[in-house]
Amino acid sequence: MGYFLYNVLLLVTSPIILAILLVKPRCRHGLLQRLGWVPGNLRNLTAPVLWIHAVSLGEVTSVVPLVKGLRDCYPHWVFLVSTVTETGREAVEQQLAGVAQHCYCPLDFPWAVQAYVRCLRPTAYIVVETELWPNLLRAFSCQDIPIFLVNGRLSSTSFKRYLYIQGFMTQLLSTITLSLMQSERDARRIIELGAKPSAVHASGNMKFDHVNDESDSHGFVQSPSLLGVTSGEKLIIAGSTHSEEEDQLLRCYKRLNEAFPSLVLLLAPRHIERVNQVEDKVLKHGLLCIRKSRVVLNEEIIHDKSQPRVIILDTRGELSLLYSLGWIAFVGGTLTPVGGHNLLEPARWGIPVFFGPYTDHCSEVAQLLLQSGGGIEVQNELQLFDKISNAYQHDSWTEKVGHAAREVVGAHRGVVLKNIEYIRGVLEDQSVKSPNQSNCPSSISSS
Repeated sequence: MGYFLYNVLLLVTSPIILAILLVKPRCRHGLLQRLGWVPGNLRNLTAPVLWIHAVSLGEVTSVVPLVKGLRDCYPHWVFLVSTVTETGREAVEQQLAGVAQHCYCPLDFPWAVQAYVRCLRPTAYIVVETELWPNLLRAFSCQDIPIFLVNGRLSSTSFKRYLYIQGFMTQLLSTITLSLMQSERDARRIIELGAKPSAVHASGNMKFDHVNDESDSHGFVQSPSLLGVTSGEKLIIAGSTHSEEEDQLLRCYKRLNEAFPSLVLLLAPRHIERVNQVEDKVLKHGLLCIRKSRVVLNEEIIHDKSQPRVIILDTRGELSLLYSLGWIAFVGGTLTPVGGHNLLEPARWGIPVFFGPYTDHCSEVAQLLLQSGGGIEVQNELQLFDKISNAYQHDSWTEKVGHAAREVVGAHRGVVLKNIEYIRGVLEDQSVKSPNQSNCPSSISSS
């Protein structure tokens, strides 16, 4: 009954779904693929196919080390990474070039899902975090295709909503072969929703491994001059910000700059489509605004120190590396009830990590940073002003906090290797073996 009601609701709302896809720039591309058209390069594949689904940029970034590790184990397989957004596609093509192919995930209409499953006949399916599409999972389950949930998490909001449909969730979760969750809290929640305890493991957060991968910084010029910041200035990087908190950050920065004129603010909006809106907001606050992409073309403006200036990051895929140029960092989605974004990206570079009280999406990492002294939680812009003012006047404090943040990242590595071991164990139990497994990471024992 649950699937029947779900499909009736899906059919009724299909015009709205299509309208949203057409309106939202991030989801407009690949509409034919979403409706069930399989790209030509994915048809008639003879090698085993491992299908990984990652919704957007953040999920793709977190799963990159896992895909590379599995590719080492199964070099003769075809790796396919599907996404929902255009930024996700770009991330796959940039970070997994030569490793995996890309397609847009089909909408969960039965005909679209069946078209992909029949054509690809995947050996296994891996879904990142908790992007669970009932018809797609059911189609895999009916074909006895193992399904792995990796880096799984359940926010408090999602968990409460799922409890209202717990019966259907039990049906849905029964299709999943293995759920590898980010934390014990996430593991308890998915079990409460109906997952079999024996199929659930709290293996950790794979983002700890990705942020230690120095290969992604190859060729990156680690100098503040890249942003027009001189040696006598200090750069505050506010990453993945949302509209509601940007006004708070800009007011805070204006006050800070009055006391400490050498401070420069970089704003990196969570959604790059908002760049024009963010630029207007900066100008309304009476601040000089410079887009990162135009830094080189506007040298005469960059060196005008007569007023506070804000740099807007208007390019994709650079924030995690630009944190290395920061003096301190603030991670967005935390001063507004979004739930927070990746706290590990700045922690990786050994700089103090500031964030607001709304960290439900990254609660475990936030607690680890707070306990170690590498993270600073602020309730509002006034506290942020006080904490940053204190940091400016105590260099030793900044170094100590930054060191603690880096230590947190280093102490929790190894999640990817654990997840690969879990996945290989299931695949080998089902007699799905690669012709050559000698390239597997040496630290992964045979299951």
